[in-house]
This record gives sequence, structure tokens and C-alpha cells, in this order.
Amino acid sequence: MSIFRNVVFVAALAGLVAGVVLAALQIFATDSLILQAEVYEKAGEAQDQKAPAATTAAGAENMSTMAMAPDTTASAHEHDREAWEPADGLERYAFTVFANLVTGIGFALILVVASEFAGGIVSWRQGLLWGLAGFAVFTLAPGLGLPPELPAMPSGDLTARQLWWWATVAATAGGLALIVFRRSAPFAVLGLALIVAPHIIGAPQPASYETSIPEGLHHQFAVAVTVTNLVFWVVLGAAAGALRARFLGGTGESLRSSFA
Repeated sequence: MSIFRNVVFVAALAGLVAGVVLAALQIFATDSLILQAEVYEKAGEAQDQKAPAATTAAGAENMSTMAMAPDTTASAHEHDREAWEPADGLERYAFTVFANLVTGIGFALILVVASEFAGGIVSWRQGLLWGLAGFAVFTLAPGLGLPPELPAMPSGDLTARQLWWWATVAATAGGLALIVFRRSAPFAVLGLALIVAPHIIGAPQPASYETSIPEGLHHQFAVAVTVTNLVFWVVLGAAAGALRARFLGGTGESLRSSFA
């Protein structure tokens, strides 16, 4: 049981380290962009609320008719305003850090367990390669079809996007595994086909691309998210490799050998 306990400990510690790094990067690189997008979002909501009022000014008869009908748009916006969200400042930063710590530990468990069944990470340098693979699987490949979105940006059906995201992650991970671990031409071709297939099918797209968010702001956000996630995965892989070598040693002992 010691191998399982040590694997979980290594994953938790590496996840905490990478989660702290990710939280710091998000606070300084992406949070300000999200706050700018929220300004455009609120401005759009305010304009939507003014539109019914302008329509009622067209005539007394129309005004009386609309006064009898329920204002569903206003109630929907009121409901949105009543939905709980962290307050700006310390509370928002605290929830950002907490969410990133949980995310870091979760991804670390996936990375460490997968690497253990592949023989284990024997050094921080090998951990870097695993981190880059995690970045390709969980950020780069899905981001090609579903780039990071800011508030008030249009998007496709949520369920369809989630299914495409998970399918892309699974196909990319399977394709990379075939290319790296099988090391033969037929498996390499099959692996490449798996990686490309989700992008040939295409990610679910919104019915309209109209948005109040400036294109430059969205581009800046997509780059910032991609770079911060790259740093996160590199730190996570290197930390997992270094901690694994520290607590489990650079031997061939791994989960795979424990099941043998």
C-alpha cells in the first residue's frame, strides 16, 4: 500500500505547487481581462434594458399594451443580478486560489497515475515531457476548436461542447500514447488520425458570433490563458518528477509493477 500512498502524496504536493503558480499567473495575467470583459457585458445588459423602454415611447396605445404584459427581459436580468458571485477584491482572489489548488491536485492525480502505469517519472526532466503532454491534451488540442471565452461572448450548446471537449481530450491522449509508446509506423498513423479526427468533425459553434467584446481583448485573453496553462503544466510535470524521485526514488517501482 505504500506505493499508492506515496503516489497520492506526490500528486497532492505537486498539484498544490502548480496550483499556487497558476493562481498567481491568473491574478496578474487574466483576471484584469475578465474584469474588462465584464464592463462590456454590463454595458450590453444596460442597453438591452433600455430597448423595451424606447419601444414603449412609440405611442400611448403601445404603452398601455406593454404595461399589461410581464417584462420577462427585466426579470431575467434581475435574476442574473441576484445570483451569488464572489465580491471583487480579496474574496474573489481567495476563491480563485482555492479553485486553482483543487484543479492542480486533480490534474496532478491524473498525470502521476498515468505516468505510473507507464513506468513512472524518474526525474524532473522527464516530468517536463509529461507536463508538455498534459498541456497538449487538456489545453492545446481542445483550445483549437473551443478557444477560451470571456463573459458576454457567444457559445454553442453547452452539452455538445462538453462532449466534444472530452472526446478531444481522450482522442489526443490516446493518439499520443500510440505514437510514443508503440513506436511503429502503423500505430503512429493511427495515433495521428485520432488526434486529427475531432478537429475534422469540428467543435460546436454558436448560431451567431455577434458580441460586444472587442476582438483584440478576446485575442489577448486567449493568449494569456494558453501561456498560463503552459506554465502550469510545465511546473506540474517538473514538480511531479522531482517529488517522485525524492519519495519513490529513480527506480522502476511503479503502480504497473505493483500489479504485476
